[in-house]
Amino acid sequence: MQGRTDAGDKTFKCEVCDKLFGQIVYLKRHMMIHIGDKAFKCEVCNKLFLHSFHLKKHMRIHTGDKPYKCKVCDKLFSDSSTLKSHNRLHTGDKPFKCEVCLKMFRQSSTLIAHKRIHTGDKPFKCEVCFKMFRKSSALISHKRIHTGEKPFKCEVCDKSFSQNGNLKTHMMIHDGEKPFKCKECTKYFISSSDLKTHTRFHTGEKPFKCKICYKTFQQSGVLTRHVKTHTGEKQFKCEVCSRMFIQKGSLKIHMRIHTRDKPFICDICDKKLSSYYVLNRHKKIHSGEKPFKCEVCCKMFREGGERNRHMRIHTGEKLFKCEVCDKMFLRERGLTTHMRIHTGEN
Repeated sequence: MQGRTDAGDKTFKCEVCDKLFGQIVYLKRHMMIHIGDKAFKCEVCNKLFLHSFHLKKHMRIHTGDKPYKCKVCDKLFSDSSTLKSHNRLHTGDKPFKCEVCLKMFRQSSTLIAHKRIHTGDKPFKCEVCFKMFRKSSALISHKRIHTGEKPFKCEVCDKSFSQNGNLKTHMMIHDGEKPFKCKECTKYFISSSDLKTHTRFHTGEKPFKCKICYKTFQQSGVLTRHVKTHTGEKQFKCEVCSRMFIQKGSLKIHMRIHTRDKPFICDICDKKLSSYYVLNRHKKIHSGEKPFKCEVCCKMFREGGERNRHMRIHTGEKLFKCEVCDKMFLRERGLTTHMRIHTGEN
């Protein structure tokens, strides 16, 4: 344990995790976390605690008791420290400063986690894949990849998410909120990452490259799906018609054909659509928007995929091959029609 520091009224520092305390008795109590002695047990969930007051505070999770109230917005909290931290949202107070980059923080725990960016320290390890993390919260979130747990559920369409942030972004679909605007075509997007992906349609940038056939893509997700066309991997099966899918999400959208579920409603004509993608495509009928331009003949298209397929007329590229006679086709539809010659199907 280390003595006094220059960090205001918190003068006792833990040598293990750098947390600061105002009194040495609090530091000694904190050190038990690292020692690991936990004598107090929750009778509801069997979780163990170092101190009786920690157990008492934990019990409020089960009872729902929130005795601490914010005087500004009336929000309730289960403990005084969380209320104190919350109050800084109203006051704008950020008393914790990073000595490296001078960034200010509302909570000491946030500062401690931030410092690891500079030190490169990642003390939290996944026991399944051994990946390391700077924050315990990041590890908890990561573990859901292995468990498949998705505890954050949309109350509108019942879609579930592994992270609360992803749910909040998803909710913008239902709220109609799109705060990110494209400077090229004035289109709006739900998230900055969606805007960044969209911008590549204008720039033509395709930073994701297939290592097998060297084809490039604008989105990493599209590359991932493409790679599975080489491996032939389709692990998600429709129990109704036995059709196989590369992605679970694709199967979920496909199932709406059988259930006739159409949770996405056009706010112009009230037409119901089966997916967010189909809704966006449909809306362009009303707006007349055709943002995708053929650089050869200047023809405009509603979808990037339509433009790309059209480009094959100019390039002569034929991607669809008959496995029987090796004849090549511009479109999958042409190959399907051709295959009837071999199968004898009318």
